[in-house]
Amino acid sequence: MSGLLQNLVDGLGQGSIYALLALGIAVIFGVMHLLNFAHGELITVGAYVTYFCFTRGISWYWIAPILVITAVLTSLLIEQVAFRWVRGASDSTLLLTSFGVHFVVEALFLMYVSASVKTFARPGWIANTVDLGVARVEVVDIAVISITIVVLLITAGILQRTMFGIALRAAATDFDAARLMGVRSNNVIRGAFALSGALAGIAAIFWLMRAGQATPGAGLTPMLKGVLAALIGGLGSLRGAVIGGLALGVAEVMLQSQLPSGIAGLTDAFVFLLIAMLFIFRPQGIINVGHAERV
Repeated sequence: MSGLLQNLVDGLGQGSIYALLALGIAVIFGVMHLLNFAHGELITVGAYVTYFCFTRGISWYWIAPILVITAVLTSLLIEQVAFRWVRGASDSTLLLTSFGVHFVVEALFLMYVSASVKTFARPGWIANTVDLGVARVEVVDIAVISITIVVLLITAGILQRTMFGIALRAAATDFDAARLMGVRSNNVIRGAFALSGALAGIAAIFWLMRAGQATPGAGLTPMLKGVLAALIGGLGSLRGAVIGGLALGVAEVMLQSQLPSGIAGLTDAFVFLLIAMLFIFRPQGIINVGHAERV
């Protein structure tokens, strides 16, 4: 029982990071119908900013807010440089643009920084555990779950109780009708990218605390996890993104703990098999989302 509880907490901790990433992807998809494969580049840029800060003796207490600000600014820059020019284009054009941003950012770091791994110190408390009586859980898992809950509540409040949130939800339902009602498309799209960047920045804090390194492809894995979580939950559903992220994290940890040691390295393969089965029997994801057609 203690082992199951510990695995569950570990899975929720990992899944909370996936949920934040998936939520950012779902926000952009809701407004632009864009499955943003450039979302991971916010993690990549954050990783190198973290390395730069550590080389100058800046502690994690300052790096954490710097990462969030960096992710927001990077997200707005990507929207301005790349996605602004393809608004209203076909879904395939938007998808190819996001792939293009991903490869361009990775190439820039390869050419002008380095292909080698840049390591930085992780916080001293990252490996600490807390004895809950029935199980010992890592402090980082408690921290990421707690902060994710707070972030989700704040995000829900923004979406439900602010004019920006109302405009964002209206645009996600029917962008053209929202514009006819006076919603400014530029403000909504920029706000969506800023919110997506903030969520990615918070996820980056815990992802990089665990990784402790920066590479040109640092954002690839978190991007794939976020996209998978969004697809599992139901693409475009904010609630589904959170559920999908938590489900993916718990599934990964449970499989790692239950699979025989000889095949534990195939955890990702088994996870993808489970996801494939989900899409066979429920291709729309856990939550079915209806989207207005773009015209």
